[in-house]
Amino acid sequence: MTPMVHLLLLPLLFSIAGGESLDDKKGPFQNQVLDVPEGTPVPYAIFQFQVTHEGVNDFRLNEEGSDAIRISKDGWLYLEKPLEWSQNENLVIEVEALADDTVVEGPISVIINVLDINNNAPTFNQSDYTAVVRENNPEGVPFTRVFALDQDDPTTPNAHLRYSLISQVPNKHNTLLFQINPNTGEISTTKEGEMSLKARETIRYGRGEDQSIDALKTRFNEYCPNPEIPTEENPFFTCVERAEVRRRNMDPMEGPDYSLSVRVQDLGGESANALSGATRVHIIIQQNLWVNPGPITVKENLKENYPLVIAKVQSNDPNAIYRLVQKERWLKFPFQITVNGEIQLTEELDREEKDMYILVVLAEDDYQNQVDPPMEIQVVVEDVNDNKPVCEESVFEVQEDEAVGSLIGQVLAHDNDEPDTMNSLLSYTIVSQTPSSPVVFSIDAASGQIRTLRLLRRKDHQKYNLNVRASDPVFSTECKVVVKVIDVNNEMPLFEKNDYGSYSLEEDTPIGHTVLTIKATDADDPGSGSSLIEFYISAGNDDGVFALETDGDGVGQLFIAKPLDFESSPTYKLQIDARNPEPLMKGLEYGKESTTFVSVSVTDVDEAPEFSLDILAVTVSENTTKGAVLLTVEAKDPEGKEISFKLDGDTKGWLEIDAATGQIKTKDKLDRETLEAFEVTVTAFEKENPEKSTERVVSVRLLDVNDNFPKLTERQAFICVKFPKPVIIKAHDADNFPFSQPFTFALAHGKKSPNWDLITIDDTTAKLILKKTPTEDKTFTLPINIKDSAGMGVTQPFEG
Repeated sequence: MTPMVHLLLLPLLFSIAGGESLDDKKGPFQNQVLDVPEGTPVPYAIFQFQVTHEGVNDFRLNEEGSDAIRISKDGWLYLEKPLEWSQNENLVIEVEALADDTVVEGPISVIINVLDINNNAPTFNQSDYTAVVRENNPEGVPFTRVFALDQDDPTTPNAHLRYSLISQVPNKHNTLLFQINPNTGEISTTKEGEMSLKARETIRYGRGEDQSIDALKTRFNEYCPNPEIPTEENPFFTCVERAEVRRRNMDPMEGPDYSLSVRVQDLGGESANALSGATRVHIIIQQNLWVNPGPITVKENLKENYPLVIAKVQSNDPNAIYRLVQKERWLKFPFQITVNGEIQLTEELDREEKDMYILVVLAEDDYQNQVDPPMEIQVVVEDVNDNKPVCEESVFEVQEDEAVGSLIGQVLAHDNDEPDTMNSLLSYTIVSQTPSSPVVFSIDAASGQIRTLRLLRRKDHQKYNLNVRASDPVFSTECKVVVKVIDVNNEMPLFEKNDYGSYSLEEDTPIGHTVLTIKATDADDPGSGSSLIEFYISAGNDDGVFALETDGDGVGQLFIAKPLDFESSPTYKLQIDARNPEPLMKGLEYGKESTTFVSVSVTDVDEAPEFSLDILAVTVSENTTKGAVLLTVEAKDPEGKEISFKLDGDTKGWLEIDAATGQIKTKDKLDRETLEAFEVTVTAFEKENPEKSTERVVSVRLLDVNDNFPKLTERQAFICVKFPKPVIIKAHDADNFPFSQPFTFALAHGKKSPNWDLITIDDTTAKLILKKTPTEDKTFTLPINIKDSAGMGVTQPFEG
């Protein structure tokens, strides 16, 4: 097929293969960025350039390292060979328009981005994995990991991998003992695996103990002395010997305890078209001798020969060196550990001093490297009854003529032994009463509550002294109790006045100001609850503007508790009641003598306008349009007078305020790079009396938008041809994160250059390296593309 026929068929072939309209692939002769999927059947039309120059009859490409792209005489840019994303993510070519071999337009730059398709299946880095896990490995703690790679674009779902467990062999009870993290490929045990995985039985050895076959024979002969069958022929011995040999030469590939089949899928495993790979994981279960013996219980004050062995641990490494440390900061640490793992207590413990210790056991090699994870062991100190009850003198009051069986009070004793045990369970009895006759009190043995057995008369006895015994199963203590018989409340408080008249207060009177002092008297016994007087505002104070303080002896202070407001409440009529904390005698009720009234009138004061909010703040994007309303401040005058607003402190002249409505608007372009945050002052004032004003600070914060691209701080550099050194290129972006650094540096043609290397140093810097020495001194202009972290950037020329 001739080239001309080839080009004539190109539109037809493209429309048949792609089913797309060719009109969508036409455009002006200018710089273009075009996308082409990899593996596209060829010929494939990419774009047709339409020129304005009437004499154009041909086009010419200037490209580096690609023979896959061609252009026809009528301006069709097309593929002659399929593209591969893994070889080139993008291509940069230059196109010139010709009139009889003379350049009349261009050159223009064309960037062709090669789009990845899902044409690579993920593969594991091993066809078989081996792993060892110990018994009781905690659920979810990884003990091995599989890893797979996908050659597709890592920034697309084509390389998003997901791992899954296909099968477990054996699986006798249809219970999975292992699980895999779908994102990382880490393999761990399930809860069932943690509980049920068991290793094959082996012989346990101590530190430095001989583990040879001869030593095994010696052990066997000690266990079975004078055997009738030689050791080598004894089937029991040979069975144990084979098991030991297998343990020492364990090969997961030959005799694994479990084999797992693992699958990996791309597209996140969420598509029926996902590609996949598989591998096997062969697992050996190792015996775990590193078992926590706790919690350990030790009785306090234990009389034994110390040091006393209380537990033993054994490392999975027979040559481990044990070390014991305390977890808490406690000066006293009465524990130690021997070379063979015995944990010893060095002295008696006292539960009342400390009821639990946490020991940390470390198993290490000769270089203090851990051979097993640290083990925390709880040592619980068991209580013994070694403390007697303690109590303080109790004083109770009871009114005369209280009903028989009335509760007087409760004796409170305490035992320092362990709570909720027999050692601290107390019982109570009354040992003596003074005066002794008649017996007038009883006590509940379990709770210590004291009740009356008969009516009490103050004229008979004003006070009783009791001795109460508090006992635990071993010890007892006598507690002193005083019971005072107090006067019955048969007198009511009486005010000196039943109406204190009217008081006038300006509405700006400060909080805490005392309005008046009130007084009342009570004829009951002084110093008793019956004569104690308390005052209450029972009516007219619904909003809690006023409050009362009392000294208990009949003197009270009425004061202002909240700000006065003439506009909402110009008058108050307060009802004040005098009451005793003790109830009145049966049949007696409070009357009008125990109530008084006070009238308060509030006078108006011209007040400044009040804002609805104390804190004013607004956050807006820096690209907010001119004239947009940022915030409406609200204020009102307590007297309802007309107010106006003004704005001060706007040093950049970006804002204005509507004097009537309080709307704060933009009057000029905002720029975060010039000023990120600032404050202005808004004043609300009475139009007729501007001196009556209130100010509020408005905080304004500007949010960044990506309105700046990274720029080269220097656009040229000198390179000595004889001794070329790398040129450091640095860029700056006025935006903030996430619209600034780290930057991406690349040569604009999108692939490796034979003459130059561009290597990123850090977030804002790269170095340009001259790879080939030119034959003559000349100036090179390199197009360097710099993008910010959001992908915004332009190609910039750099001269060297």
